Amino acid sequence: MGEYIGIRYGKLDPESGEVDWIYRPHAQFDGIGGFGDILRCQGAQVRKLPELSSSIPQRWLDLPRALPELSKPPKVLAWREEITQSARSGETLREAPAAVAWHLFSKRETDQIVSHCRKMNVTVNSFLLKHLSEALRPGLQEPEEPIPWMIPVNLRGSITQDRDTGNHSSYVAVKIDSQYSIQATHKSIYNKLERGEHWANWKAYGLTKGLPINIKKALIDSNRAMIQWNVGSFSNLGVWDDEYLAIDPSVSTPWLFAPPVLKCQMIGAGCLTFGGRLSLMLQTHPSLTTSDKVVREWVNNWVKQIELDIPTANESAAIS
Repeated sequence: MGEYIGIRYGKLDPESGEVDWIYRPHAQFDGIGGFGDILRCQGAQVRKLPELSSSIPQRWLDLPRALPELSKPPKVLAWREEITQSARSGETLREAPAAVAWHLFSKRETDQIVSHCRKMNVTVNSFLLKHLSEALRPGLQEPEEPIPWMIPVNLRGSITQDRDTGNHSSYVAVKIDSQYSIQATHKSIYNKLERGEHWANWKAYGLTKGLPINIKKALIDSNRAMIQWNVGSFSNLGVWDDEYLAIDPSVSTPWLFAPPVLKCQMIGAGCLTFGGRLSLMLQTHPSLTTSDKVVREWVNNWVKQIELDIPTANESAAIS
């Protein structure tokens, strides 16, 4: 289709704020595989890459159960004019997006987020996705609309590819309702996993290998290449520490990450915890916006949503 599908990684200098951008093609890597490859190329002795945490087995019945979703017409969200005024509608992305912004939490803040999620009995993933969705709502023409996301699922440990860094990812599609609590968001994601939607998608893509290229292009153009249209991809590479790395994370350089963007997935939202510090990053396809200001405001809103939900040190002491 001519779209640039490089996965973006950034090695951040915490002193200067400068970022060394590094890319890996999604045709050859998934997010975890690309990051593992980069770290190995830079001298880290990366051990076994993270594996699928879900114990849901492969079931062929998962595919026919998912087929009715494919027949539903995709609904595309409408954005306010102040978001799209810099958009280049219909433009093919030939290189990495220019509209990108990020935030790096301290170790203390990261620990607070993890601790808070444990107390609520939800994953950091669910917590971050709910707050990201709320951060974007003011930019929608109908802010109460459910926001549809694609969430990649790492299948390592259940499938084998030629390379451990190759693409082992499937996905689930979730819609985050404005009335959802964080617990409801968490339940929505895990209901999809328990139903085996990630295995259904994996098998469906496997069945399309023999399709002619013109039919594949037509499926993409008509937004039929995925179960639903998604506002973007939300991907968390998880925690990278001494379980995977033969280096001391306490002296590690912080890293950033974001998945690729497409015309049918205009926002790439990435999270990564490295050296004990959680980073967030957003990038956008030019058909949505080319404005750094818009993306920076979204990241700022995302961080504010998170901080408002985390008890302060005094409140935590009072609760305990």
